[in-house]
Amino acid sequence: MYTNNCSNPSEKQTHVHEFLGSTKFAEEGDDRHNHRFACISGEAIYECGSHVHKIKTRTDFVDHFHEICVTTGPAIPVGNGKHVHLVTRVTTIVDDHKHVFIFATLIEAPTVC
Repeated sequence: MYTNNCSNPSEKQTHVHEFLGSTKFAEEGDDRHNHRFACISGEAIYECGSHVHKIKTRTDFVDHFHEICVTTGPAIPVGNGKHVHLVTRVTTIVDDHKHVFIFATLIEAPTVC
């Protein structure tokens, strides 16, 4: 897995989210399969009174992999000042197919009170 969330170390860091999930199944018969993925989002990008995160990663490898390159939805409060982001889209097309995925990021800084 990889991420291209490079930043300048002298800039003030905001926050990131862990995420993991599985794609929906694609193809038929013996080729029917899905993929898993896990990574860390990019830092917060503030817009419209909330913020979003860029996500770029790859799925696991079956006999191929897919890329996921997406921007999350805005922050969704979950209580105690914490939030998650909804993410839904499709992977890149590889081997003449793509996969739909939908997941929510994990809360930011889960061990910080």
